Amino acid sequence: MNKNDKKEDLNLPDLTIANILQTGNWMNETFSDHLKQFALSIQQYQVLRSLKKLNGQPADLQSLQAEMVSKNSNTTRLVEKLRLKGLITRFQNEENRRKVEIRITEQGIELLAEIEKIQDQFETAVVGNLTEKEILILNKLLIKIRNKN
Repeated sequence: MNKNDKKEDLNLPDLTIANILQTGNWMNETFSDHLKQFALSIQQYQVLRSLKKLNGQPADLQSLQAEMVSKNSNTTRLVEKLRLKGLITRFQNEENRRKVEIRITEQGIELLAEIEKIQDQFETAVVGNLTEKEILILNKLLIKIRNKN
C-alpha cells in the first residue's frame, strides 16, 4: 500500500472526531496532573475560578453548575469537598432559607494564585507550538463545531 492509497481510505470526519476526542482526553489528563499537587480535581478548580470571578459576591449552586465545563458534575458534592478543605464558605440565605450562598475564602484565593504560577506550563504544553494566528483559527473552529447543534 502506498501513500496515495492511504489518502483515499482516509475518512476525514472520523479522523477529525478521533483527533478532537484524543486531544480532549490528553488535555484533561495533563491538567489533572498539574492540579494533583494541589489536591484538586478539574471540577473543583472550575468552582474556585467561578467564585473568584465574583469578587466576593456569593454564588448559588445553580449558577456554579451553569459555569461548569462538564454539565454532569455533582456541584453539591464538589462544594462540600471544597468547604471541608477551607477553600469556600457555604451559608443559607437569611431571606430565603432554601437558597445557599457560596463564597471563596482567602485560602481559596491563595490556592488559585499558586495554581496560576504553573498555568503557563500547562498553556505551553497545549498551545506552545502554535502561532497566535493558529490559536485564533483553532478557537473559531472549535466554537463552530460546538455551536452547530
